[in-house]
Amino acid sequence: MTERVLLLHGIWMRGFMMARLAKHLAGEGYVVDVVDYPSLSKGADACADDLRARIAAHAGETVHVVGHSLGGLVALLATQGEAMPGRSVCLGSPLTGSAAAKSLATFAPWMMGRSRERLLSGLGEWRGPREVGVIAGRVPFGVALLLGGLSGESDGTVGVDETRLPGIHDHAVIAATHTGLPFSTEAIAMTANFLREGKFVRSS
Repeated sequence: MTERVLLLHGIWMRGFMMARLAKHLAGEGYVVDVVDYPSLSKGADACADDLRARIAAHAGETVHVVGHSLGGLVALLATQGEAMPGRSVCLGSPLTGSAAAKSLATFAPWMMGRSRERLLSGLGEWRGPREVGVIAGRVPFGVALLLGGLSGESDGTVGVDETRLPGIHDHAVIAATHTGLPFSTEAIAMTANFLREGKFVRSS
């Protein structure tokens, strides 16, 4: 059976941000598709509808999804009700809502486009059938510094606690900034392990 991985970038970004991760996963034998989606003009929920249709078009395959930041929210919204085989990994995704987004909403809500409400609310919990792993960063250097900072551990944009969605299968915190997560050698290796085994640490 073909195993495919769909990679989703974060808000304000494009698919090239996922290039290093794409190269690594392709080297492990996956068919890799980098998904460029209109994070601002269309919004997370509408983009999730598009992603759901894209996954359904690969019936008969195992379709994994890996999303960075907002891309992780899109990935979970798209797969929470489908039962196709595959796993999902979220990299620095504000799954329970973003404090940085709340600060940004007070003076520049237009910067989040139609994804604003989803960034503010996040998801209540994970109830989907597929296994979900989340990797958070703990190097606090990012856009939140310009917005007054975040309380607790963070990657500079998303707080670690904002990535702890009830119902997920595995969670890890590594030394990385928010922007650096898709480029992190550790995060890439852990992502590959989770797609293969459903956990971040390889079985002995």
